[in-house]
Amino acid sequence: LQVFMKSKYRKSDTDVRSLNLEFIQSFDHYIRTVGKCSNNTTVKYLQALKKIIKMAILKGQIDRDPFMEYNAKLVEVDRDYLTDNELERIGETEMPRESLELVRDAFLLSCYTGLAYSDLKKLSKKQIIVEHGDLWIKTFRTKSKVKAEIMILPIAKQIIDKYKGHPLCETKGLIIPMASNQKINDHLKEIASICDIDKYMVFHMARHTFATTVTLAKGVSMEVVSRMLGHKNVKQTQHYAKLVNTRIQDEMQALKNIYK
Repeated sequence: LQVFMKSKYRKSDTDVRSLNLEFIQSFDHYIRTVGKCSNNTTVKYLQALKKIIKMAILKGQIDRDPFMEYNAKLVEVDRDYLTDNELERIGETEMPRESLELVRDAFLLSCYTGLAYSDLKKLSKKQIIVEHGDLWIKTFRTKSKVKAEIMILPIAKQIIDKYKGHPLCETKGLIIPMASNQKINDHLKEIASICDIDKYMVFHMARHTFATTVTLAKGVSMEVVSRMLGHKNVKQTQHYAKLVNTRIQDEMQALKNIYK
């Protein structure tokens, strides 16, 4: 916002009372063109500014909302995920370097737990407990502070056990050592190439994969998936997850038998 104001108005700050629709539209245009941002990124920047405007209105500093006539909205994005076959391929392919193997394992652990990068990176041994004879991850999401409760699948436990003796895990009490998100995403592109997966692989894809391929497609209810993902409500889960064709086919099979 400061860079925009310096560019257009030759100043880095302005009186909140001077904001109008023209200012907002100009800022929107600047983010899309000079900033080269997508529609959703642009709208999120403007949403942040809108919160400041709401605070000013509540404090009586301005009496008219300049956002009243601003109509830009978030566009639903088609979120990609991995199939069972692709997950198996990634897990079974031998990585040429130890760094790639570590990134591959962290990514798969996220696929089988639904933990986001920030949550998995700080996950400690203390957050894994035994309950009703099963291992559980009990943590609070970094982003939303909502509690996430995830039963650990056998395939996820194998990855966790693999790194029990790793020096970083031993000294810091972590579950798996992780590089920066940027470096991991760079490595994931290389892993996708090695495994012949024609998808834009980034770490957050693991969370979508957990919501779709690993859980919803196997019959796990939306409510349970929502609890494991640490969402505030089921609506958030619907935004993340999509029903894959296999699940639709399974549920429609009963109708097929009726309408022969």
